[in-house]
Amino acid sequence: MGKNRLEAFSDGVIAIIITIMVLELKVPHATSLAALGELLPVFLSYVLSFIYVGIYWNNHHHFYHAVRHVDGKVLWANLHLLFWLSLLPFVTGWMGENHLEAVPVAAYGAVLLMCAVAWWLMQQALLCVPGNRESLSRALGGDLKGKLSPVIYLTGVLLSCWQPWLGVALYWLMALAWLVPDRRMEQAAHTE
Repeated sequence: MGKNRLEAFSDGVIAIIITIMVLELKVPHATSLAALGELLPVFLSYVLSFIYVGIYWNNHHHFYHAVRHVDGKVLWANLHLLFWLSLLPFVTGWMGENHLEAVPVAAYGAVLLMCAVAWWLMQQALLCVPGNRESLSRALGGDLKGKLSPVIYLTGVLLSCWQPWLGVALYWLMALAWLVPDRRMEQAAHTE
């Protein structure tokens, strides 16, 4: 079956996720810089989540350009990914509003971990669809970042219980690693 509806639906859901996140940013009632400074944890949580949603959207875009067909399993795997991404506004707000306390930071990392697991499951479902394996396998290669991400997120969750700032640092580190473009997927998309 074609992939256009899946891509359009995913783009719409991701746009809504970003919209919900930005609507959670509350304007301070005071006009001082100090009042704005109190919102710094909320704003930084938003920036981190915006980067992650952007990374998933960008990778989703390139990934599906290298895909020829989807099936019912892929549709469900994609919905599974969108489910976990849709929880980002909640954990983002919780983490920011509670000034990076242990449980909200750990919950944020757990959602990132589940997003990574859902992405991997979606990849596996796509690899099983006839006509996709060759181009996707070539594009994925060893997928070091894809394999490393769940380990880093899990480590961040565990460290957050002890020192939340260490968990946040690992989440930022992984986001920065994903910001470095991976040309293999883009090249595979252009050869299809």
